Amino acid sequence: MQTCPASAPDPEPAPTPRPASTRVADAARPVRPRPVDGAAPHDALLALDIETVPDAALVPPDWPPDRFPKNAWHRIVAISFVTADILREPGGRESYAVTACRSGGEGDWDEARLLRAFWRFFEARRYRVVTWNGRAFDMPTILARSMMHGVEAPAWFRRGTRWEGYRHRFALDWHNDLMDATSEHGAAQRLTLDEAAASIGLPGKMGEHGSRVSAMVAAGETERVRAYCETDCLNLYALYLRWAHLSGRTDAAGHDRSVLDLMDHLDRARAASPHLGRFVDAWRLCSAGRAMVVPAQAGSETIA
Repeated sequence: MQTCPASAPDPEPAPTPRPASTRVADAARPVRPRPVDGAAPHDALLALDIETVPDAALVPPDWPPDRFPKNAWHRIVAISFVTADILREPGGRESYAVTACRSGGEGDWDEARLLRAFWRFFEARRYRVVTWNGRAFDMPTILARSMMHGVEAPAWFRRGTRWEGYRHRFALDWHNDLMDATSEHGAAQRLTLDEAAASIGLPGKMGEHGSRVSAMVAAGETERVRAYCETDCLNLYALYLRWAHLSGRTDAAGHDRSVLDLMDHLDRARAASPHLGRFVDAWRLCSAGRAMVVPAQAGSETIA
C-alpha cells in the first residue's frame, strides 16, 4: 500500500494552509457541550492505545522469540488517549469536541502507578471507549496487569447492563474495537491501523513502529514512545469520526465540524507538543488526494 510522507523535518514548518473546503471553512466550531441527558450512557469518547515491552520476569525462557507474548506477559510503558466530549445534536445525531490528546501520568512512573491513575481517570466520566484491536490486546492487557498489581477496575465490569457493557463484543456504543467492527467482526480481512489510516488520507505511524518500542525504552526514550502512542490515538480518533458518519451516529456536517475541531486542537498544541503539529501538517499533506471532509449528500438518488 502506498504510504504518505513521514513527519515534517525540524525545525517546525509554518502551518500549511488548509485545503479549500467550503463546508469545513464555513462550519462553526462545535460549541462546548450541553448537559448530557441523564439517560445517555456516555458523555465522552476515549480513543485509547497502549505501548508495552515483554516482562522478562514472566516470559518463559523457552518461549519462541518470534512468537507474540501472552497479554499478561506485557509490561505497559504508555497509556495514551484522545478524549472528546460527545455533543448531542437535534435529531439524535452526535458531533465530537476534542478535550485532550496526551499520555497518562509521567514518563518515569512505574506500571502500577500508571494503572491506578488510569482507572481513577476512567471512573471520573462515562466514556465510550474506542480502540484498534483493543478487545484482543489493549484492554485484556490493561486488565491482566491491573490484576497483577492489585489495582481494582470496577467501572469496566459493573457499568452497563446484562446485555450491554464494555465487555460485550457487539455493544459498539460502549467499547468499539474499530479493527473488529470494520472487518464485520472477523468475517472480512482485518486491516492494520496504518492501512486503515492510509485509506482515508491520514498520516499513519509516521515512520515509527511498535516493534521499536523495546529499543526506545532501553535507550531511555520514554517520551518518544509516548509521542508515538499519541499519534496512534490520533489516527484512531479520526478513523472513528469517519466510522461514526458511516454508521449514522453523526451526519456530514457533524463529521466535518469534528474534523475541523481536531485540526484546530492540534494546531494550538504544536508549541507545547511538536509531534502533534507534525501530525496535522502531515495529515494536510497526505489528504491532498483524499478529502478530509465527507461529500455533500446529493439528495434522493437511488440505484434503479
